[in-house]
Amino acid sequence: MQKVSLVSFKGNSFIDKIHSATKNSADMTDTVVVPRTIFKGYLGVMTGTTLVTLGGLVDRKQKPKTFKSLMAGGLLASMYGTWAFVRPFVLKDAPGVAKNKE
Repeated sequence: MQKVSLVSFKGNSFIDKIHSATKNSADMTDTVVVPRTIFKGYLGVMTGTTLVTLGGLVDRKQKPKTFKSLMAGGLLASMYGTWAFVRPFVLKDAPGVAKNKE
């Protein structure tokens, strides 16, 4: 069976077209270094939301321990995620977002 490609790219010609169409082509390559704690914050909030959602799907009367465990775990994970987001801004010695590339 033969594979059919809808789009074929030769080298970086597609990306070069995007670079030429932007007002400031440096916008395409600029990066911001994000501290590991903020990434942990994302993971904590997403995990907490997932656990609370799963807890909401469990029948509360048939499996009360599972319901309470998922809800408590979700709330704790979300609280940790919130703390991980806020910590670099609350504590003065915690590293923030790096503004310069190294």
